Amino acid sequence: MEEKIMLDMLPKRTARSHKGIYGKVLCIAGSKNMAGAAYLCGYAALRTGAGMVRIFTPEANRIILQTLLPEAIMTTYEDRDSMLEQLTEAFSWADTVAIGPGLGKSDNSAVLLEQVMKKWNHPMVVDADGLNLLAERMELLEQHEGPLIVTPHVGEFSRLTGLTMKEISENIPGQAQAFAKAYHCICVLKDAPSAIGDPDRVTVNTTGNNGMSTAGSGDVLTGIIAGLLGQRMDAEDAARLGVWLHGRAGDLAAEREGTYGLLARHLIEYLPQAMRKGEES
Repeated sequence: MEEKIMLDMLPKRTARSHKGIYGKVLCIAGSKNMAGAAYLCGYAALRTGAGMVRIFTPEANRIILQTLLPEAIMTTYEDRDSMLEQLTEAFSWADTVAIGPGLGKSDNSAVLLEQVMKKWNHPMVVDADGLNLLAERMELLEQHEGPLIVTPHVGEFSRLTGLTMKEISENIPGQAQAFAKAYHCICVLKDAPSAIGDPDRVTVNTTGNNGMSTAGSGDVLTGIIAGLLGQRMDAEDAARLGVWLHGRAGDLAAEREGTYGLLARHLIEYLPQAMRKGEES
């Protein structure tokens, strides 16, 4: 995963363009007391170049998210009926979906995941609580149609597969590709280093550092990948480039901030710098 090769994959931007060209990303994220995950996911998608981001989250999160991220559209719900009604409308708006960061495992969250897995057949990313819910409903993964990226860490992968963490850790690349083959998806198995598997090949990432082992780092990765999907990248390329950029931003942040004090928000702040050489070329 050489720098020039990865940066050459960045979606191209033209002089004559508008926000609609660069994708509409729907982030289904956050729950009560977990607004931060939705913020990090949405903010990362925007900073990766997505034209528009819409955060679908409980009403309790509206004020804090509108304050932290005024660039994003907010769609909030208070009960299941309003949630389902607004989800249908949001589907008609979006180009890609990211679901899971801070979502929780409530009944409403389970319904959201089920609706997305059954009704959304365009590019999507599933992470965090989306994966934890999916582990209890693997038939949804088997039935899903459309480009799908899952981004489990080793613990989440253990819940998805029933394998022990030791068994997984002994062969991260092999496990990522085996899962991708079994479920016809792209599997980003997060570790040090992470592996990106699809049914045909597996790639091991070359960027990142131990300072990125911090709360919210995975939410940022989900947003980055979703932002690239929104810009019409193939799912395989979006996963590989997303993981590489995530790690590269982490390396740039560590150079300035150190690894002990590195925060998830630093990854987003250094994303533009991580992409700059590709932009210049």
